[in-house]
Amino acid sequence: MLATIVVLLTGVAGIAVGLVLGARVRARAELVSRAFTQEWDHLRGVAERERKTLLLDAEVNAREEALALRMAADADFQSRRTVLAERETTLAGRAVLVDAEKRQLEEKRTELSRRDAPLVESENESKRVRNEIAGLRSKARQDLERRANTTSVAVIKSVMEQEIEDARTAAALLVRSAGEGGASMEITRGAKRLMGIACGRLVDRHASDRPQHVVMLPEARGGKPPRIAEEDLKRLEALTAMQIAYTREEDGIRIDGLDGVAREVIRRCLYRMFKRGPMPPEAIEKMTKEFTLELERETFEAGKRAFAILRIPVAHREIVALVGRLIYRTSYSQNQWEHAIESGFLCGMMAYELGLDVKLARRAALMHDIGKALTHQMEGSHALIGADYARRLGELEAVANAIGSHHTEEPFNSVYAHLVTAADAMSGGRPGSRRQSDDNHMAKLSEMERIARGFRGVAEAFAVQGGREVRTYVDAERVSDEGANKLAADIAKAISTEMTFPGQIKITVIREVLAVELAS
Repeated sequence: MLATIVVLLTGVAGIAVGLVLGARVRARAELVSRAFTQEWDHLRGVAERERKTLLLDAEVNAREEALALRMAADADFQSRRTVLAERETTLAGRAVLVDAEKRQLEEKRTELSRRDAPLVESENESKRVRNEIAGLRSKARQDLERRANTTSVAVIKSVMEQEIEDARTAAALLVRSAGEGGASMEITRGAKRLMGIACGRLVDRHASDRPQHVVMLPEARGGKPPRIAEEDLKRLEALTAMQIAYTREEDGIRIDGLDGVAREVIRRCLYRMFKRGPMPPEAIEKMTKEFTLELERETFEAGKRAFAILRIPVAHREIVALVGRLIYRTSYSQNQWEHAIESGFLCGMMAYELGLDVKLARRAALMHDIGKALTHQMEGSHALIGADYARRLGELEAVANAIGSHHTEEPFNSVYAHLVTAADAMSGGRPGSRRQSDDNHMAKLSEMERIARGFRGVAEAFAVQGGREVRTYVDAERVSDEGANKLAADIAKAISTEMTFPGQIKITVIREVLAVELAS
């Protein structure tokens, strides 16, 4: 019983303590809440006061800026109003001037109208007088034509023809005087002596190697000679851009085309095909490439050898290759590689006699025909092609001009150009340098004579000295002494235009006057 009472008392005491503690906690919470509320109200009041202060400052600043802008706008407005007023004043002054000028123009227009009436009358009178003069002039012309038994058109044409003939005569005399001044007997003898010295010093063989255009079939060994199939020949044609076919007698294979190097490649391929027999297409293509590379190396070495023979510095690699390719190029059967070296020696000797640069002269002469190695690839004169190549590859202008002018297709700009032209003609015109068939030679002689006989006043023409000179006999009554000079120039121009020939051709016009009288 006592224990139960103790337990009850303990529980009651605990409850009492709990209630007391709860009351204290609630009182403390209320104090904290009241303090927080007071702090919040204080902060909100401070923020409100700061907001009002900021709004007031912003309003003040905006009003100040607006006031400043308004003052600037007022000042600009006043300035523009002043400028506008000045312009209005100026326009008003100009309007006054315009009105004054209008009045002056009206006065001048009135004055011109007043003066125009007499002028119109004078003009009408002038027209009438001119018509009368024209009529009198026409009548006088008709009277003169009737008395002279001719027409004014015929007279004008006769006068024009006479003036043209006088001008041609004067030009012929001028050309003749210039030619005689530049080619006097003393100068001609000196030039011949110089060329004779150069030719006499040159020691070289006179037989030229001719590249083979026909590859003969090898001799038969116990049967028919070996033949190459037509399809293999067509394949070689496609690879080399040349024409290949059996000869009419079928004892050889003819190679036609302008590329001498490609011709040599085909020749070597044919010899190998004769030796080894039929070959597959891949082997033919490989063989062609092999011989092409081999020929490129050989021609380059030939070009270097040409420079070494003449003892001059080696040129650009492409020029050296072009010089070497001339070894498979001919002109009238003359090997052009040998011709280039020979021309180089001749040009150098003449330059030495004249006290000029021997190496420069040899260099220009060696390269003068490099365009012939390219004529199968591009259109145009080999001289101009070679000159363009030389300029693009950095050669001296004197060398390039000598290349381009050695057939007079460019003006001569230096003495070396004249020397190269002379050396080219000497090398191509020496005995044994070139060969051609009798039929072709006679046809060219006949063509020269035909061209010369086609001119007015020519009685007869003959090609002499192996085609190096054309002697023309003219009618003395139709061609004057002065006209003979022009006729020679016209014939030379016609032959140069219509024919292709090595060297130069001399045109001689002979006018003979015979005075015959009988004595009895």
